[in-house]
Amino acid sequence: MSTTLQADKKTIETADFLPLEGTDYVELYVGNAKQAAHYYMSAFGFQALAYAGPETGIKEKASYAVRQNKLTFVLTTPLRTDNPIADHIYKHGDGVKALSLRVQDATKAWEETTKRGAKSYMKPVKLTDEDGEVVMSGIHTYGETIHLFIERKNYKGAFMPGYRPWNNPHFQPADTGLLYVDHCVGNVGWNQMNPWVKFYEDVMGFKNILSFDDEDISTEYSALMSKVMSSGNGYVKFPINEPAEGKKKSQVEEYLEFYNGEGCQHVAMATNDIVKTVRDLQSRGVEFLRVPTTYYDDLLDRVGEIDEDLEPLKELGILVDRDNEGYLLQLFTKPVEDRPTLFFEIIQRKGAQSFGKGNFKALFEAIEREQEARGNL
Repeated sequence: MSTTLQADKKTIETADFLPLEGTDYVELYVGNAKQAAHYYMSAFGFQALAYAGPETGIKEKASYAVRQNKLTFVLTTPLRTDNPIADHIYKHGDGVKALSLRVQDATKAWEETTKRGAKSYMKPVKLTDEDGEVVMSGIHTYGETIHLFIERKNYKGAFMPGYRPWNNPHFQPADTGLLYVDHCVGNVGWNQMNPWVKFYEDVMGFKNILSFDDEDISTEYSALMSKVMSSGNGYVKFPINEPAEGKKKSQVEEYLEFYNGEGCQHVAMATNDIVKTVRDLQSRGVEFLRVPTTYYDDLLDRVGEIDEDLEPLKELGILVDRDNEGYLLQLFTKPVEDRPTLFFEIIQRKGAQSFGKGNFKALFEAIEREQEARGNL
């Protein structure tokens, strides 16, 4: 009996060595942060939150934080050349640099992950101002992407020290119903998915909760493989994609070519009313992938009864899939950069915990049509 209890206790301790409270913010390195912030506010419904730059004592960069409900983006641009941020943008174009994770203890998070093999990006540092303190640390992950651990339990300011509140009373676009980060997907190189799966298992205590091979995710022309990594409490999920052999270039290969390496392919943002959210986003100029209307001919036969009317889903191109827990509705934007790299997913979960396996073929055929138009298939 005691042996069993000890094993259980050890399992619990192992599972809890990196308790994550969710995504704190997503930071993008961009060529012009002021304009990028305006885009995410006007197109996606974020609100101005905080600003950091020369006026706040930070000389080498400018950052604009924007927020919508529990979803926070930070847009950062370099102010001079010969700067790691400028080098990142020259190589990759605009893209995600930091997937920042909320923790109770950023020092312990850094210690636990680095002793398990993570390469340190930032040793724990305490930032303070009149509103309290934030402790940050960080580790490297695939490509030049990093995870920052953010401890803000003793901070009551707008965002964090080094930033000042930022508000434009003359420009406050209404939100679009986006709530929080559902998951973030990383694209890695050939034969690199399993090593990064092992990284998340060994270094961060994640579990592989779903796997898709090239039989699951393939079309006539291209294929990829994917494994979904989840933190112990399920608050943070990172699917990891790698290319698979196909007749033509897959979407992952196209991403790797134009991003010049591994990186974050898309951020999935949750909503409680995907029809309203997508209508709002479309009215603001956000462009979405479209599947053929024949997708809807047998939709209810495939997924069963759903609460939503079929016509608005068909009109907007929203996809539906079901698993053992319920169903989900999802839709993907076209790339939001000129390079065919970063895009966004809008997702509404009605119980489902999966990622839309039943939609993969229709979705990837839609992506291939875009690749063909770009001459990259």
